[in-house]
Amino acid sequence: MSTLLLTHPDCLLHDTGVGHPERADRQRAIEDALSAPAFKDLQREQAPLADIAAIERVHPDSHIDMVRAAIPKRDHKWLDPDTVLSPKSWDAALRAAGAAVYAVDQVAAGKADNAFCAVRPPGHHAEPNRAMGFCLFNTVAIAALHARAKHGATRVAVVDFDVHHGNGTQAAFWSDKDLFYGSTHQMPLFPGTGEIGDTGIANNIVNAPLKAGDDGEDFRQAFNARILPALNDFAPDFLLISAGFDAHLQDPLAQLRLLEADFAWATEKLREAAEKHCGGRLVSTLEGGYDLDALGRSASVHVKGLM
Repeated sequence: MSTLLLTHPDCLLHDTGVGHPERADRQRAIEDALSAPAFKDLQREQAPLADIAAIERVHPDSHIDMVRAAIPKRDHKWLDPDTVLSPKSWDAALRAAGAAVYAVDQVAAGKADNAFCAVRPPGHHAEPNRAMGFCLFNTVAIAALHARAKHGATRVAVVDFDVHHGNGTQAAFWSDKDLFYGSTHQMPLFPGTGEIGDTGIANNIVNAPLKAGDDGEDFRQAFNARILPALNDFAPDFLLISAGFDAHLQDPLAQLRLLEADFAWATEKLREAAEKHCGGRLVSTLEGGYDLDALGRSASVHVKGLM
């Protein structure tokens, strides 16, 4: 299979300040890991800037204008205790969204079988009207609505295995029966959403919460029991992944105990689902993962699985 890797130096310039877990070294760790000989066959391209029209499918003008107006000319601007802006954050956010949109275009056109977007800031906590949890725009939701608007994908699914629930994606998809969101995540944990009883307008939201201390066996059981059956019933035309690697045993921000083999397994299962339902059309976007060594190793097995 041909796998497209998208990234951009602008994403490194989103400066979150000393001590912030969502830092540029995360992207560098992934880029270093994917420079190994095993990845020589990756198609590598730089992410374009997203058109504002693509972002407007998820976020109203008032939100987009707020983010743009808040970009500081120097130093930092805090939108909340977790979410920080620097002078280059606008371009980074447009590159992150642009990567996912372009990846959808390339996969839909058959120019790549699938894609991984190694970009930042992440996106799945950004609600239509609110930036939060390190996220400015909801990258994966933007990509989903682009797939529908531009490539005729009637039913689009997002599966999210980040350790934190993607409240923003759930909020964006809640009232649309043709958008599916499935999430495994630790609970209780930030942002406090993702109850098993949250089902959306048409059972199109499927949460599989895990508890602190759960390991790969618990994760796989939740995936097999809740996420995969619901995804197969939904039968998407296009599949997207919110690929967060902070459920890893070494991650400092949560207490799940996954290992690289668990991310490899999940990638395989999702690739199989994409092949079954949507001709393999699959795009993955980076979300969390804050231990640099674990992040690099986990992203490596994820991309190997896509390849």
